[in-house]
Amino acid sequence: VFRVFNTGDGINEKDIVHIFEKFYQADKSRKRRGSGLGLPLVKRLVELSGGEIFVKSVLGVGTEFKVSLPIECKD
Repeated sequence: VFRVFNTGDGINEKDIVHIFEKFYQADKSRKRRGSGLGLPLVKRLVELSGGEIFVKSVLGVGTEFKVSLPIECKD
């Protein structure tokens, strides 16, 4: 298990349910800087490894991603 977190703006509830969808960008002002594929790709890789990814966010406080991977990967 490992966690990655920041102390940024956080993600609101309306957006957090979509962040693992391909091409979804919660911050509309950054359209030129990304494609919206990063988090869906991470989630897919974690799941293919037999793991899980969770996200928790508080507006004005930050966001935390928790990744849980098995000791042995599935074949």
